[in-house]
Amino acid sequence: MNNNLSRRSWLRSSLVLASGAAVTPAAFGRSSIAPDQPLLWSEQSRLKEIDYRLPAVLAPSVIRLNANENPFGPSAKARLAVIESAINGNRYAHGEAVKLKKMIAEREGVSEDYIMMGPGSTDLLEKVAITHFLEGGNIVSADPAYMSLVNTAKAFKATWKNVPLKKDWSHDVMAMEKAIDANTKLIYVCNPNNPTGSITDAKELRAFCSKAADKAPVFVDEAYLDYLENPMASSMVDLVAKGKNVIVARTFSKIHGMAGLRIGYIVALPKTLEKIDSMVRGNMGMCITSVMGAIASMEDKEFHERSRKLTTEGREYVCNELKKQGFNYVPSYTSFILFPIEMNGKEFLKKMMESGVAVRSFEIDAKTYCRVSVGLPDELKLFTESLKKVLA
Repeated sequence: MNNNLSRRSWLRSSLVLASGAAVTPAAFGRSSIAPDQPLLWSEQSRLKEIDYRLPAVLAPSVIRLNANENPFGPSAKARLAVIESAINGNRYAHGEAVKLKKMIAEREGVSEDYIMMGPGSTDLLEKVAITHFLEGGNIVSADPAYMSLVNTAKAFKATWKNVPLKKDWSHDVMAMEKAIDANTKLIYVCNPNNPTGSITDAKELRAFCSKAADKAPVFVDEAYLDYLENPMASSMVDLVAKGKNVIVARTFSKIHGMAGLRIGYIVALPKTLEKIDSMVRGNMGMCITSVMGAIASMEDKEFHERSRKLTTEGREYVCNELKKQGFNYVPSYTSFILFPIEMNGKEFLKKMMESGVAVRSFEIDAKTYCRVSVGLPDELKLFTESLKKVLA
């Protein structure tokens, strides 16, 4: 979510050019979490990540609550599949990928030609940006939001129409609809949203996506959707099945606990996937161990439920502890919690690291926030204890 391009995005753009207690905004706490409403289309993000360089390799004693990784995964079945498939590491995973694609298509209720896989959903977000903004145009999204797709689009000279989230931290779909014009090449929605953890009502979002898709493609990033009790009820994938120009992204990094194994996919109309594949080739970059791990993980429904349950329990524990300490927080539907603090962000991160805890810090409208990922129970206890000492 850094506003600067990642090294991978920069390399890609160069090559092409060369050839995440619920309270209301007015609730109690040390500071208000209601974002102010800046002018539209400033292209200057309301979100600024605090620039604090962590060591390339964290010491074993440091707990990692900074990257929204799933501490409970991968599942035992997925780990075994990865180990057993390593012997075939000299082979491409073409046949195995076909099986995985079929399983994904069945889950999403579409045929296989609606599915494109890749090494993580971020890879696919960036490919969509590259293929849609070769000739500029504008991209409409909320602000704050996950910035990977937006930053890549901006590298291709796209104009960013950044629409502030509403005071309840949901997408302002009415304002987003007004922002769409003849030069809009893509509309980006992250739901649940990262880095806020907030969610937009599914019925409201579905109506917006259905209408907006008649004007421009709508990309819906559902990386954290599986943490909901009934995720498919809030997914926009049904719009794709109905022929709408909607692209839905999903990942194995979160509920499956496979962030380091890199598997993700998008669901879109076949003609959309053909356009992407003609320029940057989809369904590439996945190793056989990752594919076999994903297949095993998809079959392990018991692990998904356990992962969701434990994540919810961890999130509720943190929220309750924050409430006890007098903090306000953004209602979260994900594996992380965002809340405001009254300390310089860089100094805060430094002191938390000295306490053995790695977290993230951002500024939103010049207010400093901490974002903490759900970890194991002992890790979350250390986090809340360290937080109390650091901010005392």
